[in-house]
Amino acid sequence: MATTRKILVWCAVALTAFILLLFALPSYRQGEASIAGKTADNFSAEIAGKTEHLSDFKGKVVVLNFWATWCPPCVNEAPSMVRLQQYIASRNGVVLGGSIDEDPAAYVKFLKDYGINFPTFRDPSKKISLGYGTSIIPETYIIDRHGKIARKIIGEQQWDSPDMLAYFDALLGQP
Repeated sequence: MATTRKILVWCAVALTAFILLLFALPSYRQGEASIAGKTADNFSAEIAGKTEHLSDFKGKVVVLNFWATWCPPCVNEAPSMVRLQQYIASRNGVVLGGSIDEDPAAYVKFLKDYGINFPTFRDPSKKISLGYGTSIIPETYIIDRHGKIARKIIGEQQWDSPDMLAYFDALLGQP
């Protein structure tokens, strides 16, 4: 009986270690390979007082980022998102921010305080973000010029790091 118990304990420990390792792998944290290559869902949103659609950005590389003003990782990555927009704008790339904030005043204040230089929209009902499968913010979908999802990134990133800029250089260089 004692041997059986020891085997069960070690099996439980091994299973726990495997699950922790799985969640720690960069491929898990950095995206869902299963959605790469799928066509990004089109949606409409009010951007700068005008109804626009994701399809209006076809031909551009779109960095679709879901965020909120009350989310510390979202706040942390905002300055690097601004710098990424500056970096990719001249090469037909755009950051598109989707805030899930319910408070329009907090949203507007955030845009001003952080000098957000890219188009944004509010998604307080979370209809758009949930439609994409977003459950944790910040979460970002990188969409290629043809409207296909190239990558899904979960969590805070340094968007203007050398590795990220090299990734965008390669993506922006594709026809």
